[in-house]
Amino acid sequence: MNIFRVLAFCCVAFLAAPDNIAQTTTAKLTLRQCVETALANNLDVKQRDLDMQRNWVTLRGARGNMLPSLNGNIDHTLRQGRSIDIYTNSYTNQSNTTASYDLSSNLTLFNGFNLFNRLKGSQYLYEAGKMNLQQTKDRLTLDVILAYLRVLTNADVLLQFEKQAEVTQKQVDRLEVLNREGAIKPSDLYDMKGQLAGNKLSIINARNDLNASRLTLAQLMNVPYNEEFVVERLTADQFDMNYGSSPDSIYRTALDQLAMVKAVDLLQKSAEKTVQATKGALFPTVGLGAGINTNYSRNARDTAGSKIAYYDQLSNNYATNVGIGVSIPIMNGFRARNNLSMAKIDLKNAEYVAQTTKIQLQQNIERDYLNMTATLSRYQALVDQVTAYTENFRAAEIRFNAGASTSVDYLIAKNNLDLSNLNLIIARYDYVLRTRILDYYQGKLLW
Repeated sequence: MNIFRVLAFCCVAFLAAPDNIAQTTTAKLTLRQCVETALANNLDVKQRDLDMQRNWVTLRGARGNMLPSLNGNIDHTLRQGRSIDIYTNSYTNQSNTTASYDLSSNLTLFNGFNLFNRLKGSQYLYEAGKMNLQQTKDRLTLDVILAYLRVLTNADVLLQFEKQAEVTQKQVDRLEVLNREGAIKPSDLYDMKGQLAGNKLSIINARNDLNASRLTLAQLMNVPYNEEFVVERLTADQFDMNYGSSPDSIYRTALDQLAMVKAVDLLQKSAEKTVQATKGALFPTVGLGAGINTNYSRNARDTAGSKIAYYDQLSNNYATNVGIGVSIPIMNGFRARNNLSMAKIDLKNAEYVAQTTKIQLQQNIERDYLNMTATLSRYQALVDQVTAYTENFRAAEIRFNAGASTSVDYLIAKNNLDLSNLNLIIARYDYVLRTRILDYYQGKLLW
């Protein structure tokens, strides 16, 4: 076995599509398709979108509260029996038809900036809802990327086991011929057959792991599971084995880019505005009101006793009003102050949540960065190990084929190389997974 071929396989195994996996599938799912499908089908994403829409309706209502109210009223009434004639303002005891038209408007001039602060709080709440939606999408995108990479990992592990079985099968075929000729000890053949059985068991386990990872990906996409579907391989330029960012730089970037951090900061600002708005209930409210009205009565007569026309009555009875009112809170069961106390408690909770979120974020980044560097060191050590075991196996294979060593020596060398190859594949993908987590913190989830 050529050492350069082995190293080439180990380093870029994830780039070579295994021909023996899901040949019946006509199309391969790209990472982008998986992410977009998951985002379109995910219940949490849909619910966060509805939450954002609710916040928008609340914001629209807060904006409307800043505008003057304008209400119109039209009334036509048929009266029977004793009633007050709206034209003469005297009692009458005959049937009558009356009509009234009214248009009024009110505007709050001052209420301790309650409306203004509630508007600002609603704006922050709406922006926080957008960030929560983005955070849900980012988290789901990361989960899909990790599941996608696990499918590729398990596919490569399965391919490696199949290649191991092919090598063992060739030795079994060769030893069976030699055994029939009496050129070897039968135990050498049985040792190799036992190794082949172990390789086949490993293939079964690897195929089960691959199907399980496909199932996980399908569930994240919220689509029916199909063990025949294949994901598209990723290209070498999508991986970087030299992650240059430090934990401090990742954390600083996360504070600026991560939707989760923006959301808690916006919720804290919204809580601050709620406190300021609630304080407004302690101040007097000054309002401006204005209106116009007119009316009609079928029984209305002029001084000559003639019936007054409909439109003449509307013109004659026309009246306007304008006024300023002040409402002063004096005693309301401490309701306003209790509301203010509750708002302050909510603000303190929002501050705790924002502070804890940032602390946990920094801790998670430090942990994940440490895991990433440890995985990279492990991968680099495994590259050296594969190089050594490849040369050792090459020599052992030559000795065994020449009859200069036992099957035990051969199998030990082969198992060492097989295990190091598998560990290298897993370590490579493990490193990529951990870099994707660090990318997530920096808002760099790409596919």
